[in-house]
Amino acid sequence: MMSLDDRREDLLIAVALTEFSVHYESADPELAEHAWQLAADRLVNRDVGPAEAVDALEICSY
Repeated sequence: MMSLDDRREDLLIAVALTEFSVHYESADPELAEHAWQLAADRLVNRDVGPAEAVDALEICSY
């Protein structure tokens, strides 16, 4: 069974990959798309939706 720390780590990795994809989209669209797909795959494999990711990472949207 995955611990909360493992789950949080997976979520942080997905966020980092997404951030990478956004920042490098114009420099290397193919690499950015690959990073985006890795992030999406990680979340799908863990059965995590966007709202759950925000809750798990304790992200506040003000």
